Amino acid sequence: MFNPEYLILIVVLLILAAIVYFLLRNITKIIINSVIGLLILMVVNYFHLMQYLGKTDIIVNWASVLLCAIGGLPGAILVILLHIAGLGF
Repeated sequence: MFNPEYLILIVVLLILAAIVYFLLRNITKIIINSVIGLLILMVVNYFHLMQYLGKTDIIVNWASVLLCAIGGLPGAILVILLHIAGLGF
C-alpha cells in the first residue's frame, strides 16, 4: 500500500525542482546584468565618451570583456574607473 520510499522520492524531487527554479531565476538576472555591462562598455567606446576626460577609448580585449561579462554593470564601471586611473587593460 503505502511505501515510504515514494514519500522520500517525492520530497527529493520537490527539493530538486526548487533548486532548479531558483537557479534559473538567478541565471536570468545574471545574464541580463552581463548584457547591460557589455552594452555600457560598447556605448562608452562607440560615442568616444572617454575623450571628454582626455583619455583614449577603452581597449576591448578578453580581460575587459570577461570582467564586464562576469561583473555586469559593476564590472563595466570598474573597467571604466581603471581606465581613467591609467590602470586599464
